[in-house]
Amino acid sequence: MPLPTSRTAPGAPPPARVLLRLLAVLAVVLGTALAAPAPEARAAVPLTRVTDFGTNPGALTMYVHRPATLPAHPPVVVALHGCTQSAQVYADNSGLPQLADQDGFLLVLAETSAANNPNRCFNWFQSVDNRRGQGEALSVRQMVSHAVTAYGADPRHVYVTGLSAGGAMTAVMLGTYPDVFSAGAVVAGLPYDCTRDNSPYTCMNPGVDLSPADWAQRVRDAYPSYTGPWPRTAIWYGDQDTTVVPRNATELRDQWTALHGLSQTPTRTVPIGPDATRQDQYLAADGTVAVEVDRVPGIGHGTPVDPGTGSEQCGSTGAPYFLDSICSSRWIARFFGLDTTGPGDPGPGDPGDGGTAACWTASNYAQVQAGRATTSGGSTYAKGSGQNMGLYNTFVTHTLKESPTGYFTLADTGCP
Repeated sequence: MPLPTSRTAPGAPPPARVLLRLLAVLAVVLGTALAAPAPEARAAVPLTRVTDFGTNPGALTMYVHRPATLPAHPPVVVALHGCTQSAQVYADNSGLPQLADQDGFLLVLAETSAANNPNRCFNWFQSVDNRRGQGEALSVRQMVSHAVTAYGADPRHVYVTGLSAGGAMTAVMLGTYPDVFSAGAVVAGLPYDCTRDNSPYTCMNPGVDLSPADWAQRVRDAYPSYTGPWPRTAIWYGDQDTTVVPRNATELRDQWTALHGLSQTPTRTVPIGPDATRQDQYLAADGTVAVEVDRVPGIGHGTPVDPGTGSEQCGSTGAPYFLDSICSSRWIARFFGLDTTGPGDPGPGDPGDGGTAACWTASNYAQVQAGRATTSGGSTYAKGSGQNMGLYNTFVTHTLKESPTGYFTLADTGCP
């Protein structure tokens, strides 16, 4: 089957039957239908449209959410919405603007249109848009350049995240511009360049199984002369997703652990959040988390959110594909090293706890007695993060890192 495309040469419309086939293909891409999109949630988050950010070869629209209080040279987070969505819908429901206000980063939201794709999907699957220096990928890169020049943002701390087609496009941005993005978080997305020799249908479900080395080579081919460090990558998905099946999370893990030269066996696994999301971490030699896989139980295709006013809650279920489970945006900001309410896992030179972390190594029994952990049902849990430390006894020993005060995480592999 030929790859779906969404652009034709000016003045040369395709024949009617080809056009109908094209629309049918695009209707399936990332599980959307050609029926009218569901009504969008009422706009609640103030966004500023930026009309002149570059040549914009991908014909995207740029929006910015700039917190009222923003530090000099703030970090940048680029957010990419899913199919049938818009920048406003993603802002209103993902929880990212709330975190930008709390943590002091500039939020850039890219938006595609029905002119680009009938279902308003980013065109992650076609080579005109998923290669360095052209199409939608270049448009997003130009948005970052504008954020640096117009808002004084820090080019060393630029991050990207997105859902579904936006998640697949997040992988595109990490693969094509590893010199621009320090880290990214792919939510219900796919490995980079899966559609080089497969249809989007096959990539999405049942997925494509390649060796880690083969997946990694596809990223290297995107920028052959690049010799710098690879972006840190978090991978989020619902374990009941039938649109972009969980195999894609495994293949993404294979792709990015291979690029970092790591094993596909996690360094450590911990439960996080109110739903005991399984978090697998793959640590680099310096102790930072190079790759992370977050398996959210009991949900299908969408962005995990946890509506409410608690410190670990965010987002809204006011639009399709925002699923009540865990505040993934909070954990993604933490992975980026931007979260001021809890410990991040910043890469070298990233903003984090500013060197204020304190560490304690002791038995689980002693950690509980000292107030750094709690016990329930015979097991021990780090206070704050809720990470499972194992049995509550004097024989199991762990190192806990405290940052900020009263918030503890496991730090057995190293604690500054």
